[in-house]
Amino acid sequence: MKRAPRTTSLPLFDMPPPAAPSPPAARPSPPTHGVRERVAPRELWAAVQLPLATPVQEAAPQLARWARAAQRFTPRVSLEPPDALLLELRGSLGLFGGLAALRGELQADFARAAIALAPTPLAALVFARAGKSCCITDPARLVSRLAPLPLLCLRWPEEAIARLFSMGVRTIGEALRLPRAGFAQRFGTGLLESLDRLVGRRADPRLAFVPAERFRLRCEPSFELASKDFVLQTVAPALQALESFLRERQRGVMALLLRLEHRKLPATRCVLRLAEPEHRATALATLLDLQLQRLHIPAPVRYCELRSGPLLQYAAASEALWQPGEQGGGGATRMPAFVERLRARLGPDAVQGLCLLPGHRPERLSGVAEPALRRALPVRRGAAPPARAPWAAGRRPLWLLAEPEALVRAADGSGYPLHRGQRLNLLAGPERLETGWWDGSDIQRDYYVAFDVRGARLWIFRERSGAQGWFLHGLFG
Repeated sequence: MKRAPRTTSLPLFDMPPPAAPSPPAARPSPPTHGVRERVAPRELWAAVQLPLATPVQEAAPQLARWARAAQRFTPRVSLEPPDALLLELRGSLGLFGGLAALRGELQADFARAAIALAPTPLAALVFARAGKSCCITDPARLVSRLAPLPLLCLRWPEEAIARLFSMGVRTIGEALRLPRAGFAQRFGTGLLESLDRLVGRRADPRLAFVPAERFRLRCEPSFELASKDFVLQTVAPALQALESFLRERQRGVMALLLRLEHRKLPATRCVLRLAEPEHRATALATLLDLQLQRLHIPAPVRYCELRSGPLLQYAAASEALWQPGEQGGGGATRMPAFVERLRARLGPDAVQGLCLLPGHRPERLSGVAEPALRRALPVRRGAAPPARAPWAAGRRPLWLLAEPEALVRAADGSGYPLHRGQRLNLLAGPERLETGWWDGSDIQRDYYVAFDVRGARLWIFRERSGAQGWFLHGLFG
């Protein structure tokens, strides 16, 4: 009797599936089949699923709005386009009074969404896609809760789903009971790694959601605005939205642009510059009102657009113990507001600040800049010391003449300079300056500190080239 030829094939099932799969994360022994990575059960992920009735064109904007709102719960927010959001909540439990209180806050903020909590991000997504608003904190119970869910919740490629369906595999539990080696050879290692991330055998890092770094909001009134008061009323909700935008990021702005669009004329720009970072809508509205009063609006306004400048770190500070005017209380904190009001009423070019410029020529050491009135932050221990001036601060005056004044020499042949007909006595010097040869404005001078018969201290210099004349350049206080 002839025997039938033997054929070899790779079986899909090596043995009958066990009655109850044991969760891999609950066993102390390492996972089999070469899986070495393991996620510690220290994370708690929440998945927020958009309602099924959300239109496709509104899904992305709605998801971005929810992501910004979710940052009040945790900084670890991830987008799962096209219809889900992930939040890591383990570090936020103590801030909201426990898990029950935090779940209540989530349900209140995302009332129409399906919210599921699980130890792994992919498991939370699967529960939310299945419409299961559950909360699983024990990794040992994760596999048993995932087992009855349909395989479609994993959103694998349609070809792989169809092949699994043809073999009778329709739930996640049935897919988890398949032999790993055969599953990887038939469907690839990518789907096998997806199952490992699902149950916590493999790490599942997620990209953090990064909100916009600048604020921009367009306001469209129901009628054309012919009054500046109407313009301010229309922009008021945008200022409130800007305050919420800045509070969420703990930032402030030092520049604000209000763009007013007309029917036929070019847009009118209203630029507001601040002396220190600001985030309060009331303060911005007051300064914007002063700025609008001096602005000429040539035609009725059809649209208003509010844009912010770069966001800066906002340093919160306590109020002074003394009231303004008592023991000098409140003076330092009121100065930036005073400068901002002056600039809003008189214009940004009417009030300027001073700054030091690099170099050695005295007439080019200072310039005009934006007022820098930010509150000084405490210096950290070990921080680098502030940069020193390249000269001794006590030897140079703060009051320099616009142009050096020529001095007359004494007629007795000594060559000493005279000021108001009196001979000057030299106290210190010389301080030699030879610089500027690279740009054609070179100087060669010897500077001295002198005083006259009235006791006034002067800063004078003598040229080292040409006629070697004496000049008065500054006065000490």
